[in-house]
Amino acid sequence: MLARVVAAAVLALAAVVASASAAAAGDATYSVRWEVGYMTVAPLGVSQKVIAINNQFPGPLLNVTTNWSVRVNVQNNLDEPLLLTWDGIQMRMNSWQDGVAGTNCPIPPGWNWTYQFQLKDQIGSLFYFPSLGLQRAAGGYGPLTVNNRAVVPVPFDQPDGDVTLFIGDWYTKSHTELRDMLDDGKDLGIPDGILINAKGPYRYDTTLVPEGLQYEIVGVEPGKTYRFRVHNVGTLTSLNFRIQNHNMRLVEAEGTYTYQQNYTNLDIHVGQSYSFLVTMDQNASTDYYIVASPRFVSSEARWHDVNGVAILQYSNSKGSASGPLPDAPDDFYDKYYSMNQARSIRMNVSSGAARPNPQGSFRYGSINITQTFVLKNESPLRIDGKRRRTINRVSYSPPETPLRLADLHNLTGVYKTDFPTMPSNAPPRRASSVLNASYKGFLEMVFQNNETDVQTYHLDGYSFFVVGMDYGEWTPNSRGSYNKWDAISRSTTQVFPGGWTAVLVSLDNVGIWNIRAEKLDNWYNGQEVYVKVADPLGYNVTEMIAPNNTLYCGLLEHLQKPQVHETSKKSSGHAMARWSTQLLATVSLIVTAVICS
Repeated sequence: MLARVVAAAVLALAAVVASASAAAAGDATYSVRWEVGYMTVAPLGVSQKVIAINNQFPGPLLNVTTNWSVRVNVQNNLDEPLLLTWDGIQMRMNSWQDGVAGTNCPIPPGWNWTYQFQLKDQIGSLFYFPSLGLQRAAGGYGPLTVNNRAVVPVPFDQPDGDVTLFIGDWYTKSHTELRDMLDDGKDLGIPDGILINAKGPYRYDTTLVPEGLQYEIVGVEPGKTYRFRVHNVGTLTSLNFRIQNHNMRLVEAEGTYTYQQNYTNLDIHVGQSYSFLVTMDQNASTDYYIVASPRFVSSEARWHDVNGVAILQYSNSKGSASGPLPDAPDDFYDKYYSMNQARSIRMNVSSGAARPNPQGSFRYGSINITQTFVLKNESPLRIDGKRRRTINRVSYSPPETPLRLADLHNLTGVYKTDFPTMPSNAPPRRASSVLNASYKGFLEMVFQNNETDVQTYHLDGYSFFVVGMDYGEWTPNSRGSYNKWDAISRSTTQVFPGGWTAVLVSLDNVGIWNIRAEKLDNWYNGQEVYVKVADPLGYNVTEMIAPNNTLYCGLLEHLQKPQVHETSKKSSGHAMARWSTQLLATVSLIVTAVICS
């Protein structure tokens, strides 16, 4: 008996040592402290307050690796509540860290709160941003780069450098002024400009661009290849991205390695992220333009004046960039060009990503669909006298108590699970209504866009396979056109005007997850819903328990304890302390077993 007990304990010890070795080899804990507050800048020549992190706009880079744990202590120095969300991070079994109103109470002004999550089985070029009340229109966003583990080869040679570019439309009005406009039933109108890395345009046209604007310069060496990670973090405008006289070889989209092909330009819609390899193969007779210009906008003349322009500068450049910008697609509204381009973006099925096995080894095309949601948006509707956005004629109204906390504390009446899974002609309504989805099911979601502008939708907690898109109304017969082999897997997809996009997703991540319009005006006006993926075996069977630093609000406000402020700590530490504690506990188990026997 003693031998068996000791043998079992030794096997447990061996398992701990093995996991400890893996932790020491790469599963680190990356810790940072962020002070979120206002700073004054003038990217378009007009002084305005923006949201900065540690006095940086855009915010600091989170440069991490697959399976690392991340710990971000956030001090809210704004004059309003704050949440940060992590676009593309799946928060496996841990929607408590998602940073949206359906799962988290906001961090009050003057308080701090610590996000703690693991980057389980993920890689990619992603970003974070503030999720409440149009705050992203004032900044607060930054890059989140998840690198491959050393044991998983990247499907291209190591680049000579890494460049992150945030592109996005920009208003000189504050986010609170923009909120007031939406509350008054107004449109936000044409943006005042397009920023690249929070800077205004290079003065490519002296009649359009005023003197004195600071612009982004990307310095490069001739003959070298660089990885450009490009994110559209704007408010509402799809952008066409291009680099003068340079091909862009697409290699990754939101955590999935792509079939590699060259583009001279690419439409990047609000909330989307891509990475390209760009080789510096030109003669550097001058600098070169980097351009982000509007797409799917009206023919109104002022749109022609709105361009984001940065400079690509070779170390041996012989002069400044001049002359016209590189050509965009012929028509601002050429939706067929853009759809064909989108369809060309496919998954590299033979490459590994977060794991060594090929991305194509998950045969999504052979799995039976168990649930279908058809989610239709349409032109703004008036509900209770207010101009609102809807999905299936429901405009989401966030309750004061987060949905996930309401479930944990068995509160009733906070929300209903009666969100319609199909469009109808029912009267439009505001509601705290949620979609019920089956854990371990295989979900088909169809986004139907009956408006005249592009929509982009994001799903927290998952990546989905973008299997089809077309113009007209989706019907079950549309499934015959689905890509069932190498559809791109990502978390944000465009839906073209008058068209549909279909995605498939394996529901293996317990929690309550946000589906939202990434265009901030539509999101603010109710174009979102939450999907509840509950484990039928009950709470804390597969889902992580609620963190001990949970914030409480709404009907649970009485549970909130006084804030204990965390002070600054050093950034990053390895997991050795964590596994050494576990090792000591196992040794103690062996000793106890011997004594008791």
